[in-house]
Amino acid sequence: MKEFLQKLGKSLMMPISIIAAAGIFLGLASVLQNPLIVGEGFVSLGHVQNVIGFIRAIVAALFGNLPILFAISVAIGLAKAEKATAAFAAVIGFILFHVTISYILNLNGINALTTSVDALVEAGSSQLEATQIASAYESVLGFFTLRMNVFGGILVGLWVATVHNRFYGIELPMAISFFGGKRFVPIITTVTIPFLGLLMYAIWPVLGKGIEGIGSIIAGAGVAGTFLFGFIERLLVPTGLHHILNQLVRFTPIGGVALIDGEQTVGALTIFNTLLAQPNPDLTVMQEATRFLAQGKIPFMVFGLPAACYAMFKTAKPGEKNRVKGLLYAAALASFTTGITEPIEFAFIFVSPFLFIFHALMSGLSFMLMDLFHVSIGNVQGGAIDLTVFGILRGVDTRWFLAVLVGIVYAFAYYFVFKKVILKHNVKTPGREEVEGESVVIQDGGNLGQTIVEALGGKANIKEIENCFTRLRLVLVSTDPVDEGALKATGAAGIVKLNDTNIQVIYGPQVEGIALKVKGAAQIEEK
Repeated sequence: MKEFLQKLGKSLMMPISIIAAAGIFLGLASVLQNPLIVGEGFVSLGHVQNVIGFIRAIVAALFGNLPILFAISVAIGLAKAEKATAAFAAVIGFILFHVTISYILNLNGINALTTSVDALVEAGSSQLEATQIASAYESVLGFFTLRMNVFGGILVGLWVATVHNRFYGIELPMAISFFGGKRFVPIITTVTIPFLGLLMYAIWPVLGKGIEGIGSIIAGAGVAGTFLFGFIERLLVPTGLHHILNQLVRFTPIGGVALIDGEQTVGALTIFNTLLAQPNPDLTVMQEATRFLAQGKIPFMVFGLPAACYAMFKTAKPGEKNRVKGLLYAAALASFTTGITEPIEFAFIFVSPFLFIFHALMSGLSFMLMDLFHVSIGNVQGGAIDLTVFGILRGVDTRWFLAVLVGIVYAFAYYFVFKKVILKHNVKTPGREEVEGESVVIQDGGNLGQTIVEALGGKANIKEIENCFTRLRLVLVSTDPVDEGALKATGAAGIVKLNDTNIQVIYGPQVEGIALKVKGAAQIEEK
């Protein structure tokens, strides 16, 4: 189950990467259409505004089709081989899933006309009741269906991946052998996906109410709910399961439900991006949505963790400072600019439980304070880029300056707490490890992939190689032959052994290139 959740979490990050980038473009477009920032003269330039409008249209198309992007991403991420076939089957499955639900709804007299607010009011419902009923449905790729948002896409992706892994290698009798192997996957998807549609038609109304109930509990908990989210999200970092928690608040009712232009919008990130595309967004609704987004991360990602890096550098042994300076500088820069924190976190979370708990508590407190101060900075990363684009450039209404003030306090707190704990308890942070002989970080002279392969026990010990934003994720025959010292000598910030066959090596933002080198050295290609 842990291995499955790890792969699922990694799969969910593929669409998030494009959404994070698209969100930055949307934020810049919003700034360039704000007369209070760029002036009335610039806003009135027709050609410029047409280009900005085009950017908005492209980004809106991405946000509007998130469910199918998640379906494809999950199918690719969980497929053991023939990933292109899994992606193709996911598109087929997603379409037929909603066709099935749409057909059953129509048989029961439920369609876009009968569930419109006007039709429901005419039938005797109040305006509020009519709006609530209408919001339970939506149009997906032109099909009237149940409003499941990205949850429906994830379900389809899971179904297709399961079917794919079971049948992509099937051999059929000679007479129909042409339809065997990978060609059988789209066929069996077509045959089986309607059953998933029937099942969800029956249980989604109940399940959806349950998810909304959880969202209501969190919303009702106020700042306590925000604190718990930030605290738990950091505690899950070593497992990689924080990605799943983040997707729940970003795209399900757990992150909030809002009525925007008469349409129900679900999930913190979806609400924020929808409002960002409005000429005059409701700042109160936006602030409620962003309490689970980047603003809660900015104080400890932009300020706190870089200060922790400086504390680790100051407490390193005199002869080791030059060795760890580059590592800590790169890690601090990644956290400051983009909000990628794992290269820093894995330098201390396994060697000092106290510092790990302190960091998780400070994360929860950061989210809570941003909520209390009504800060409204969106997007997902939490680095200086998000602070600039979604805070500073959007004006003082976002209260970005409060995030900076809290962040300055965080910088001092992280520095002094880390320095005191490291020195008092002799914590083995980078530059303080017990090493025999000279410790040298191996540079990539063209053999980095081979060096990592040998440290993992050789080609014969490697079964699968994947990566997410910061981690090299490996499935091995056994983790026993792994040389952790050799891996750390290649620049790894940390190593996590999940079980006897699964291991993760944390390299930071440069992991994509490292993964390609390791695959090449291990002669493992994307199947």
